[in-house]
Amino acid sequence: MAPHGDKSDAAEDAMVAGAEKRPVSSVLIVIAMQTEALPVVHKFNLTEVPDSGFPKGVPWVRYHGFYKDLEINLVWPGKDQCLGVDSVGTVPASLVTYAAIQALQPDLIINAGTAGGFKEKGACIGDVYLASDVAYHDRRIPIPVFDLYGVGLKPACSTPSLQKELDLKVGKLSTGNSLDMSPQDEASIIANDATIKDMEGAAVAYVAEMLKVPAIFVKAVTDIVDGEKPTAEEFMQNLVAVTAALEQKVTKVIDFINGKCLSDI
Repeated sequence: MAPHGDKSDAAEDAMVAGAEKRPVSSVLIVIAMQTEALPVVHKFNLTEVPDSGFPKGVPWVRYHGFYKDLEINLVWPGKDQCLGVDSVGTVPASLVTYAAIQALQPDLIINAGTAGGFKEKGACIGDVYLASDVAYHDRRIPIPVFDLYGVGLKPACSTPSLQKELDLKVGKLSTGNSLDMSPQDEASIIANDATIKDMEGAAVAYVAEMLKVPAIFVKAVTDIVDGEKPTAEEFMQNLVAVTAALEQKVTKVIDFINGKCLSDI
């Protein structure tokens, strides 16, 4: 695929239209946490790339390999260089997504990861969702038009055949930089009509739209946000088991995409 971000709008639109009519050959998987990433890395026998193509000194990690007719790159933001924990949240996600698109020129992005779910919307632990739309719930700017910018609503790439074939649940995804949910966040999440909430999706969507790369969002539920258990406790309790379920669904998604054009997904 030609470089992203350095052509006229008309040329880019033509390029995108052309991409929809040829088989997907390069997939970029963006994942926030090492625990979420490693089952996928092992499933597809991906290997870490020391010379990742990223700027020197950044903690971002890239894995690469081939599976059937697809070239697969998986990136995650790595560990915080001061505290040693996973670099979760919107800033690391947007940076690594931007750098990976520029360096790798993918045909399709899959943002895979865990999420909180709302039992009021029918979510259960271990459910895997395909997001229909993504938006923010912690960017509150009560000024006309800026309020819409703050919400940042973006549609995910339409994948009706994928959803039907894999019988995935579909719901709206809301993104914020906190694991817990403040009353203000809750009001925004309700306004977003969200079924699931995470800490990266809307940031990935923003960059993907800006650079005109289609993106889908596959999210597995680790905790019930409107349930009785504390979110952090339930998240940690279910993380390993749910990431195994996530890997299985991501594998099915990759198998379905293989050999198909975007318009057939």
